[in-house]
This record gives sequence, C-alpha cells and structure tokens, in this order.
Amino acid sequence: MDQRVSLITLGVENLERAKNFYEDVLGWTAADSPPEIVFFDLNGVVLSLFEHGNLAKDMGAARGMSAYRGFALAYNAKSKEDVDAIFAHLKQHGVMIEKEPEEVFWGGYSGYFSDPDGHKWEIAYNPFWTILEDGRISMTKE
Repeated sequence: MDQRVSLITLGVENLERAKNFYEDVLGWTAADSPPEIVFFDLNGVVLSLFEHGNLAKDMGAARGMSAYRGFALAYNAKSKEDVDAIFAHLKQHGVMIEKEPEEVFWGGYSGYFSDPDGHKWEIAYNPFWTILEDGRISMTKE
C-alpha cells in the first residue's frame, strides 16, 4: 500500500446545506457526483460529503461495526485484485476488518478496516477515476 490518502469523507447531517457551505462560503466547486454524495477535487486528493446514515451504512455500521465517528479516510487501489491483496495483508497482521471488500452501489469495489485507534479506512477500486503516476487522483477516467 503506497503512502498516500486518496479521499477524505465527512459525514454530514444535511448534504445540500454542507455542499452550499463549501461552495458559497469557501468558494470551492463541486465535481460531477452521484446525487447522494458530493465530491470536491482538492488538487489530486478528493473531499467527499456523504450523509451520516449513508456513510455509516456504507462502512458496515449496520453489521456491528465498532464506533462510527462521522468520517473516513480512503485509499484508492488500481484494481479489485489490489484491494483484495491489501485486505489479505491486513488480515495477516490482525487488523480489525469492518467490512469485507465487495461490489458497491456506485459501481466500484471496496471494504473498510480500523486502525488501532478506531479510525476507519476505506480501501476502494473506483473504475471511474484514474490514479496518476504520483498517486494523486484524477476524477476522470483517462
């Protein structure tokens, strides 16, 4: 696993209100996103806004996940096989797997794990984005 963060997801109470804050107050521009999530390209790292209930569900909180904290960090892998290889490595080291990798509603493949302090990490393959040579994310397929 390369040393990088691809995506930071914040759980929000009201998606439209949060989007308006980042656009109207901070002056940022939202990227094309599915209606249930908002993405901002932060020069190769992506910030996403996702309603709390949807984020908790995506993480597997409905299946007994340990303490939902309202955010997740993400690492984008280059393939489904890379995701599986990372999870195999994590398991060999006794890491708490919160949600096994699986096909997800948005068309990708992802799972979640917790670090020793309970911070949630998503490992995902997103077939709609490109990982650039330097590890940054391009929100288009190149």
